[in-house]
Amino acid sequence: MAEAHGKLTGRPGVCMVTRGPGATNASIGVHTAYQDSTPMVLLVGDVASDCRDREAFQEVDYQSFFGPSTKGFAKRVERIDHADRIPEYVARAFATAMNGRPGPVVLVLPEDMLTQMSSAQPLARVEAIQAWSDPGSLRTLREMLLKSEQPLIIAGGGGWTPQAAQALQRFAENWKLPVGNAFRFQDTFDNHHPLYAGDVGIGLNPKLAARVKASDLIIAIGPRLGEMTTGNYTLLEAPRPKQKLVHIHASAEELNRVYQADLAICATMNAAARSLEVLTAPVNVPWEAWTASANQDYVANLQPTPVACLPGNIDMPAIVGLLQKHLPADAVLTNGAGNFASWVHRFFMHHGLAKGFKTQLAPTVGAMGYGVPAGIAAAITTGRVVLTMAGDGDFLMNGQELATAVQHGAKSIVVLLNNGMYGTIRMHQEKQYPLHVSGSDLHNPDFAALARAYGYVGVRIARTDEFEAELLAALARGEGTLMEITLDPEVITTRASLSAIRQTAAQNAT
Repeated sequence: MAEAHGKLTGRPGVCMVTRGPGATNASIGVHTAYQDSTPMVLLVGDVASDCRDREAFQEVDYQSFFGPSTKGFAKRVERIDHADRIPEYVARAFATAMNGRPGPVVLVLPEDMLTQMSSAQPLARVEAIQAWSDPGSLRTLREMLLKSEQPLIIAGGGGWTPQAAQALQRFAENWKLPVGNAFRFQDTFDNHHPLYAGDVGIGLNPKLAARVKASDLIIAIGPRLGEMTTGNYTLLEAPRPKQKLVHIHASAEELNRVYQADLAICATMNAAARSLEVLTAPVNVPWEAWTASANQDYVANLQPTPVACLPGNIDMPAIVGLLQKHLPADAVLTNGAGNFASWVHRFFMHHGLAKGFKTQLAPTVGAMGYGVPAGIAAAITTGRVVLTMAGDGDFLMNGQELATAVQHGAKSIVVLLNNGMYGTIRMHQEKQYPLHVSGSDLHNPDFAALARAYGYVGVRIARTDEFEAELLAALARGEGTLMEITLDPEVITTRASLSAIRQTAAQNAT
């Protein structure tokens, strides 16, 4: 929830947990904030100072567990031993969380410190610092563009605001550049825009994958170019891509860490995009047909693969089409990890940040159980319509947070796809070891009844033609709704059935 708040607002979500099990339970959220470049501050209670280093009750060495010095997943881990220094540590935590590459900071609070009297006053509100592109680099970027024939922007990562997204759009329009969004940052650029080329992530459109490889100039604005966005480091070969690479990122430490860029620019997204939009573009560019075909490929990919509609009574592209039809443009869509998410990733079109709203919350770290609590946080933070797509295994991770939603008056709509298994794991089992299935089947509860027990409305949908009326009813009612959709296990990806995957693997094995 704190990570989702950070994504939505650009300021740290704050999470408070108890020592030991509380901190270790929070670690998935902290790891998500780290890999997703989301600002967060985690406050952890700790044993009293006079008990430290004795393996006291629930004691953990948080520097070793979270700390960057041990290749952990927090930007900074600090202990506050004196109450008078609380303002200093809190201000530094917020500054560290927001500046450079955003991420999580852990503050450890010893029990005895929390009972000390103090007259210390809070420091002024910390604002993120803007790092601007240097003029020389911008001139070099312009020269590289003028020499290019097949350029492509990949935009994403943390730190984007509506103003930055709007400036990016103007830059792309001025230069007639195709724009792809990095993995699970599909709201960075308007998916309805004629310059949009699609999302560069898992389940990538094969034509877009070929286009990334064929490009002679990649302008990566914001993403750290991780494994999912680069297709396991094959679309862009590490450490030296075949394409010319301009990498723009808020962290100097991130630049040239994995990829050696032809031009590396250290700038925050607000500053970078506003710098780019004023680059003077020629009247005509040689890649207009390249840009148009990129968008045509994206639009064509919105047409479902025939296997996606079969078998069973549920047509998932049609389900997503009804979400597109009835959800307001500023609705927030959340999901956790699993093959179920590929339906919204491929078929749902975000208006996105350029229209003023962040509309996608999804874990680039691939954490299961993210969607339900993220959706509840979005409902509390924004008051907007929130739609969560969840799988059955995914929901079982954190579905109990429906109780939190009811307690705080938050309304979300959960579309739960129940295929009775951990779908992604089963898919990989069939790919690598056909017919050797182990541990991926699920014995599920009655999800609709479980939702009702928490205070949500729970309904079960067995056919596509039942969905629209239930969606409209969910949008109209005041309380949250869980819609459980029974999905045939064969409907495993947007491009191939489970049987087809198994058959291909068996043929390859022989």
